[in-house]
Amino acid sequence: MTSNRNDADVAFIQALAELLHENDLTELAVKRQYGEKDSLDVRVSRAKPVPAAPQFAPAAAPAAPAPAPAAEARAPAERAPADPAQHPGAVTSPMVGTAYLSPEPGADSFVTVGAQVSEGQTLLIIEAMKTMNHIPAPRSGTVKRILVTDGSAVEYGAPLVILE
Repeated sequence: MTSNRNDADVAFIQALAELLHENDLTELAVKRQYGEKDSLDVRVSRAKPVPAAPQFAPAAAPAAPAPAPAAEARAPAERAPADPAQHPGAVTSPMVGTAYLSPEPGADSFVTVGAQVSEGQTLLIIEAMKTMNHIPAPRSGTVKRILVTDGSAVEYGAPLVILE
């Protein structure tokens, strides 16, 4: 029986790997229960290849003017982080799925840029496995940026909204 179960587990893992590839996912985690104290935890993941940045030969150009002193005088705290996920007000995705900005097609969005939100208010919905998961605001604040588009795929930990 152990051999049959091992063969079934191998086939199950291979099927997960195919599912990962066919749906262009980066990670898939599953727990298979065999009994009260017997289970199989499987995590299949892959790194997406990062395309190389194009290399351009620098052309002879006139010297750039020196930056304005006001730009240099800005405090580091005033500069926006290059990566929105590193922003202290970033609300990140708790799961992999499809993001929806409104409760149904054609309806008004849950929030807009500049809107005041209160803690617990729905910011958007993420559909995962045919389940609509409301993503609440973790704190009160103002919506500064919406980083996803309606119907776009999101990864776990991807920044969705910036609240300040």
